[in-house]
Amino acid sequence: MDEVTKEFLIESNELLDQLDRDLVELEKDPKSKELLARIFRTIHTIKGTSGTLGFPKLESVSHVGESLLSRMRDGKLVLNAEITSALLAMIDAVRKILRTIEASGAEGDPELAEIIRRLSALLDGGQARMKDARPETPAKSESAEQSLGEILVEQHGTAPDAVQAAAQQQRDGDPRRIGEILVHQGAAEPKAVLEALQEQGAHASAAASTIRVDVNLLDKVMNLVGELVLARNQILQFTTTQQDAVFLSTAQRLNLITTELQEGVMKTRMQPIGNVWNKFPRIVRDLAVSCGKQVELEMEGSETELDKTIIEAIKDPLTHIVRNSLDHGIEPPAVRTKKNKPPAGRLRLRAFHEGGQVNIEISDDGAGIDLPKVREKAIQKGLVSAQQAGKLSDREVMNLVFLPGFSTAERVSNVSGRGVGMDVVKTNIERIGGTVDLSSVLGQGTTLRIKIPLTLAIIPALIVTSGHERFAIPQVSLLELVRLEGGEAAKGIEMIHGAPVHRLRGNLLPLVYLNQQLRLEAKSSTTGTVNIVVLQADGRPFGLVVDVINDTEEIVVKPLGKQLKGIACFAGATIMGDGQVALILDVLGLAQQADVISESKERSLSEVKTRADDAALGQHSWLVFRVGEKGRVAIPLAMVSRLEEFEPSAIEVSGNQPVIQYRGEIMSLVRVSEALQLSTPNRKQERLQVVVYSTEGRSVGLVVEEILDIVDQQVAITTGRQTARLLGSAVIQQHVTDLLNVPEIVAEVLNRGQNVSALAGAQHGD
Repeated sequence: MDEVTKEFLIESNELLDQLDRDLVELEKDPKSKELLARIFRTIHTIKGTSGTLGFPKLESVSHVGESLLSRMRDGKLVLNAEITSALLAMIDAVRKILRTIEASGAEGDPELAEIIRRLSALLDGGQARMKDARPETPAKSESAEQSLGEILVEQHGTAPDAVQAAAQQQRDGDPRRIGEILVHQGAAEPKAVLEALQEQGAHASAAASTIRVDVNLLDKVMNLVGELVLARNQILQFTTTQQDAVFLSTAQRLNLITTELQEGVMKTRMQPIGNVWNKFPRIVRDLAVSCGKQVELEMEGSETELDKTIIEAIKDPLTHIVRNSLDHGIEPPAVRTKKNKPPAGRLRLRAFHEGGQVNIEISDDGAGIDLPKVREKAIQKGLVSAQQAGKLSDREVMNLVFLPGFSTAERVSNVSGRGVGMDVVKTNIERIGGTVDLSSVLGQGTTLRIKIPLTLAIIPALIVTSGHERFAIPQVSLLELVRLEGGEAAKGIEMIHGAPVHRLRGNLLPLVYLNQQLRLEAKSSTTGTVNIVVLQADGRPFGLVVDVINDTEEIVVKPLGKQLKGIACFAGATIMGDGQVALILDVLGLAQQADVISESKERSLSEVKTRADDAALGQHSWLVFRVGEKGRVAIPLAMVSRLEEFEPSAIEVSGNQPVIQYRGEIMSLVRVSEALQLSTPNRKQERLQVVVYSTEGRSVGLVVEEILDIVDQQVAITTGRQTARLLGSAVIQQHVTDLLNVPEIVAEVLNRGQNVSALAGAQHGD
């Protein structure tokens, strides 16, 4: 059965059970607006979903009940016993249709005319009357016996009056089951009752075999299993030094049970992304018809499994992206024909795992993004000034579509044009630690890539050591291990155009030295052994050279903190068996940083800088620091390349400007307190705290008195204190804080070549 229909049956049966309770409760308190509103919402949900899934009979009977409840909600009708009975009869009819749908996939031919007539009469304010004089069978709690009677009547020819009489006899005190009473009275054959019981068992409700569990409870169980895995790893590490056979046997059994428990719990949270994609064919078809376009939808990787939380988080963003592609991207058939394109546009959804991460791509072969038009719209809407827009690169202009309030639509429609959407898409993806990247070629199409990094999970990983530090590499990226020894190590690595490579089975394998990329102290080794971990990133293999290859083990992935998650080389962290923390390598990010993959990962710091120059900065992470005696200043954290501490003695002077040797270059220093003309403390700083800011390939150090905190906060900027060096002021952490205009202050001070006397004094210990 279709997964969507199964979900509908389970949910509807639960809603009907709740309706039974709510209607009985409402009969006791007919004036309860809360209960009435809840009942109305429940019926409305069943009606809406049944219409969407193509069950018209179920929709029609629910619609009449919804209309009756609507009049009651508006105060035009008051609940009484007759209305309650009619609504309960409607619920029974809905239950019967649901059982038929579950058994055959269709609604069948239920007798709904009398129930609809009865509800319609009550809707008009009249008194409903049954067409026959048979006593009405009240809604029963013994739904199983009632279902047995229905099966006997419908499939075995038992007289309805006999079933009614048996039910009444049972209510009068007869302890026997309905089947026994009917057999004793000769109204049914024993074989018929047996077959009806078997039929009843075979058609047990889908809800009976499932249970809904709160996702928060699953999160808690998952956390506990993660801690159990860590404890298991510690015990297994301890067993290597033990000889006790009983202890070793117990440890192995603990290992087996923990592994099975871990797999079971993870499966409870995992769902295929196809559950989200299933609704897209209908959405694409409806939008294509309404927009007068032809679209072919391709979906690849629908079996890719994601955590339930992530599925829920990306559902709405993906829907919006698909709608945007149809509305803004794919052209009408006539336009496409003029461009020598097929009349039908192509929309492609692709999902896959790579490097322990989930990648989702939504691409179309439409018109692409018109960058001059985007630049013009951004200026019109006041998102950037004309001067700023002229300085933006193509990549930065493309990122403007993620700003709040941006839209290129000429008119507002039911599809798009309200300026609400892409900013929400980016916010929702980043909220779960993901990233969004947009690329487009005018006239050829647009591709939006969503990368969801590792969240809390348990994965197999290879543990390696480099520079006396341990790192974990997700096994999903691992191809093979290569070890070069002795003379083979000396001649097995060649240099081509200055880049190290290794000939692996006749193919050149580019090499990346982990020590060099992470600036770690190289291990002094006299063995001459080279350990190469062959990895794959973005479909291309490369070799990662490490000091030691340790072992593989199951690790519990902990997400990095918000201050570290932007680092390209790392995807998370884990706790090893000895209690030490090891970082998990982001294979794709590492390859891009080492230029193994030509498409380097671009961090749009300039986008944040552009926003920082605007009047409304919105929600940002801020680095707050103290300058002078009492000055409190903040800058967007995205502008910060690194935070450093230097000895005053390391400062030198070049061209009347204080400088320091930093990472192979000469970095100029600017004391922020002097730039803002604030009094500097008389006390000597033992170590200078420096905020490194990079611009146009050059780094500049901002010297501050004390780095205070990193704060995530929505700010309202007051421009009363706005100067060339300050963007204004805001209240951050309940303190008035000046917002530093970093590009301006750096350019101004460096161009004037001011000498920071306090730094020179600190250098000489004055």
